[in-house]
Amino acid sequence: MELRQLNTFRTVASTLNFSRAAEVLNYVPSNVTMQIKALEEELGVRLFDRLGKQLVLTTAGKRFLTHIQGVLDKLDEARSVIHDNENLSGTLTISANEVLCAYRLPAVFQRFRSRYPGVRLIFRSVPNQQLKQTLFEGTADVVFMLDEPILSTGLTVEPLLEETFRFFVAPDHRLAKLAVLQQDDFHEEVFLVNEKGCTYRTMFDRSFEQKGIDNITYLEFQNAEAIKQCAIAGIGIAFLPEITAEAEVERGELVTLPWHIPDLHVYTHMAWHKDKWLSPIILSFIDAAREVIALEDTNKTV
Repeated sequence: MELRQLNTFRTVASTLNFSRAAEVLNYVPSNVTMQIKALEEELGVRLFDRLGKQLVLTTAGKRFLTHIQGVLDKLDEARSVIHDNENLSGTLTISANEVLCAYRLPAVFQRFRSRYPGVRLIFRSVPNQQLKQTLFEGTADVVFMLDEPILSTGLTVEPLLEETFRFFVAPDHRLAKLAVLQQDDFHEEVFLVNEKGCTYRTMFDRSFEQKGIDNITYLEFQNAEAIKQCAIAGIGIAFLPEITAEAEVERGELVTLPWHIPDLHVYTHMAWHKDKWLSPIILSFIDAAREVIALEDTNKTV
C-alpha cells in the first residue's frame, strides 16, 4: 500500500464524502474512489459501507484508521521539522455540535484562515454525545463540546467559556410581561427543548423534577434554530444557550424570562486525544481558539 492511499483513506474517513475528500486533496472523485477500492482489495476487507447516499466506516475501517493515524502523524511530524511554521500547510479536521458550529467557531475559523491560508480545514457537525468518540476513532483532530466539567483519562479537555442558558418567549406570550415568575406560572406550559441525551437537557429535566413542576408539555428538536423559530411563533418557551438568541432579543422577536436554573454549569470545551501528536497546525488552531473564545469571555464581563 502507498502513503497517498493512506492519506486518502484518512481524508475520506474525516469527511465521509468522496467528493469532499477529492476537493480537499485536489483529486478528481474517480481517483479517490480508485485508491480506496485498491486499498480495500489489498486488505481484503471493506473499509466503508455505502448506505444509500451516506458513507460510514466499517468496524474494520475504524480499526485500520486507529493504527494508520500514528503512521501519518509521524510523517506530518517529520515534514514539520523541515518547514517554516509560519507557512503551515496540511489538513485539519474539526468537529463540534451545531450550536458551537454556528455561534462560536466561525470567528475561530476566520482568524486561523487569515493566518494560515495554506491549511485545509475540514469541519463536521456531530451530535454532542458522539464528539468524544470521534477523537478515539481518529476521525477528528480537535472537537468542541457543550458539557459540564469533564474528567477524562483518555482525552485532554480544556474548558474555554461558561455558557449562560436562558428561557425565551415571544413578546406577546402571557409570561413575557411578568417581572417575577413563580413556580406555578409554568404549569401547563409548552417547553421547546433539545432531544434527550444532551447535558443541558438532562440538567433542565432534573431541575424541574426537583422543584415538583409538572403538567409540562415538551416539544423536542434537534437544533437551536427550530426551537427559536417556534418560540418566535408563540408555540412555547425556548430553553437555549444565551448566545443563540442574542440577535432575536435585540430585534425584539424574543424576550428573556426572569427565571434561572440553579447549579447549571455548562462550558464550551475544547478537547483532543491525550496521545495524539500535536502538530504545528493543531497547536496553532488551539491557540486561535483560545484567543477568540477568551475574547468572547472578556466581552461578556465588560
